[in-house]
Amino acid sequence: MNYLEKTFSLKGLRIIVTGASSGLGLSQAIALANCGADVFALSRTGKPKVETDIAIPDNVHFDVLDVSCAADILRKFSDIGNAGGIDVLVNNAGITQRCRAEDITEEQWQAIHEVNVNSVFKCAQVAYPFLKQSPHVGRIINIASMASYLGFSEVVPYSSSKSAVLGITRGLAVEWSRDNILVNSISPGWFPSLMSQQVMDPDRKTKILNRMPLHRFGRPEELSAMTCFLASPAATYITGQDFSVDGGALAFGF
Repeated sequence: MNYLEKTFSLKGLRIIVTGASSGLGLSQAIALANCGADVFALSRTGKPKVETDIAIPDNVHFDVLDVSCAADILRKFSDIGNAGGIDVLVNNAGITQRCRAEDITEEQWQAIHEVNVNSVFKCAQVAYPFLKQSPHVGRIINIASMASYLGFSEVVPYSSSKSAVLGITRGLAVEWSRDNILVNSISPGWFPSLMSQQVMDPDRKTKILNRMPLHRFGRPEELSAMTCFLASPAATYITGQDFSVDGGALAFGF
């Protein structure tokens, strides 16, 4: 085994990716599989809901999961874990809705937090015994957001939920540090996706592009590379950290 394979190969890993039917979730699932992992791409549809120009490897296994249902998480994760273990969990599932803060209903607030916060913890909790027993180093990779750090108008529940993801990441990283589990997060900037299209109009698009030193949207593979790195042997001394993949947005002053 050469240095490159020893350090970055994901061969032999069993990885769960939630929200993997499109966008960044699907891209991450494909990239992880191309690095050698067996990937369980879970989503409400249980299959890709968009066409992709990238070939989907045979080691990507699509299945149905409703992350807002604790019983569904327990059943699906147990099936996967008992059939061969779980080495990495990528908590990617997320939703948002554009609405002014004074008009947000209790139902809207709860729905967004159920998927973006509660499911992150529930999935981690159910995966815990399998990750702890991983013959590799168990990993949890939570997908946070630039909205974990910056305020954006008309998406306050989303900002609240993604800030919570950072708290969960740091708390679990400390608590499970002696349990063979590393916990990190990634905060994407603006990438083209079905979710980002829900909250973007021409005016907001111009503001976004001007906010980033690179002045362009990210490509899905540019985020997936970070996920693959954090799942790899190269990242076994990293835990409790958040990695911004945002074209320099958080660094941009004046």
